[in-house]
Amino acid sequence: MIHSMSPAGVTHGERFERVGVAADARTASQTRDEFARWLEFTFDLAPDRAGDLALATYEALANCAEFAYLSKGLTGTMDIRAAFDPDSSALSVIVSDRGLWRTAAPTPGDRSRGRGIAIMTAMADNASIQTSMGGTTVRLTWTDVQPR
Repeated sequence: MIHSMSPAGVTHGERFERVGVAADARTASQTRDEFARWLEFTFDLAPDRAGDLALATYEALANCAEFAYLSKGLTGTMDIRAAFDPDSSALSVIVSDRGLWRTAAPTPGDRSRGRGIAIMTAMADNASIQTSMGGTTVRLTWTDVQPR
């Protein structure tokens, strides 16, 4: 079950939050779609830039879903918090989990895997990943974002 927090009570829709959602593929995909709709209604973005934001954010969510709780053998939770700062015209997205960082073992000949971090780094104006025993936090930032 997804526990979503509606942005309805947030001033000017400057925030998007989903806290404690299931870290699984279905929820990651649904959250990406909700985030993309929020972007569309909140910001004046060219379609390709909106796609970049949604894709980079989805990669962070998908990494949580696939890797964060693998060693625990259970579905954990993840959080996404996006906030717009009108003073700097910057949009920051933070995706976090309470699992363990795991670097995927490369599969010989499989070129379809292992591009998530490269995609996040290429699509965001700034990207960082912080890991600890308490979880992983991915921070993505885009500048020159204009509200509608």
